Amino acid sequence: MQNTYNAILVDDEQSARNILSNLILNFCPQINIVDKCEDVEQAVESIKKHKPDLVFLDIEMPNYSGYEITLFFDQIDFEIIFVTAYDHYAIKAFQVAAVDYLLKPIDIGKLKTAIDKFITKQKHFSASVNYEVLVESLKENKLNKIIIPFQGDQKVVRLNEIIAIEACESYSFIHLMDGNKYIVSKNLKHFETLFDENPVFFRTHKSWIVNTSFLKFYSKSNLSLELENKLVAKLSKYKKASFEKSLLR
Repeated sequence: MQNTYNAILVDDEQSARNILSNLILNFCPQINIVDKCEDVEQAVESIKKHKPDLVFLDIEMPNYSGYEITLFFDQIDFEIIFVTAYDHYAIKAFQVAAVDYLLKPIDIGKLKTAIDKFITKQKHFSASVNYEVLVESLKENKLNKIIIPFQGDQKVVRLNEIIAIEACESYSFIHLMDGNKYIVSKNLKHFETLFDENPVFFRTHKSWIVNTSFLKFYSKSNLSLELENKLVAKLSKYKKASFEKSLLR
């Protein structure tokens, strides 16, 4: 027998609530909708009453933004899938915080995928850390931290602690100022996209992104970069001119 999971929908637009409700009813039989709410205050009361497994939460709502729902609970013991029409920057914030989201208009396939991820997710850690990082990123409109998996849990890493990121096939090594090195199942393109608006990070080579704040020595003849902690990164000859230009900024 298939397990069912109780869910609450939160969106200030009735039409949006109806659309998502119908999609779930027709395509996601594992999800049982126990309530629909039009703002965060209403949702907080409903969550306390129904204790849902999952909350579909719109971001842009009156009085409180959707992500501020975390401020009303000491511990988040339910999963959240954010539903948003937010811009490119906010999508980065969701990705950095490792939080699930759906873009409006909602794609049925992506809705199914998000629910499958929710059902199969193993709760080895509290989701509160993810939401704290997300709230900070959205409020400051700036990415200051990333979350990486570590020993079955999660580690929050500040961007100003990252010396460089090194490619390792479809994985990446993150080199930190404290001398630690963490492997993550993301390729270098993922981080290049995340950091494309942060001028201190530069893709110097197909295998390297460096934090130029930690540059100690640049060898033009060897096309190599000596960073803090005696870390040596490569510089592609095709990146040489743009790299030197970036150092002048």
